[in-house]
Amino acid sequence: MRKRNWTAEEIETLGVATDIATAGSIFGFGRSKSYALARDGQFPVRVLRIAGAYVVPVEPILRLLTGPGDEPGPQADGPVRLQGGP
Repeated sequence: MRKRNWTAEEIETLGVATDIATAGSIFGFGRSKSYALARDGQFPVRVLRIAGAYVVPVEPILRLLTGPGDEPGPQADGPVRLQGGP
């Protein structure tokens, strides 16, 4: 299966928070890897545990992927990439 490239605009449409599988997809992780990272406290952003479910706030994802000073939004056209990534 081909990995999806998320844009900042698409990430913003997720709302305030998203599930661990979707958040992992943004970082290029599969479902199992996302859960393992969350369980081990190694997910790239803070993960909340609410009623037994992993919940990931969207704002820290955008901040991490766009970098300091960059404003995510409709003007961010291309795929969001991790800094230093391919």
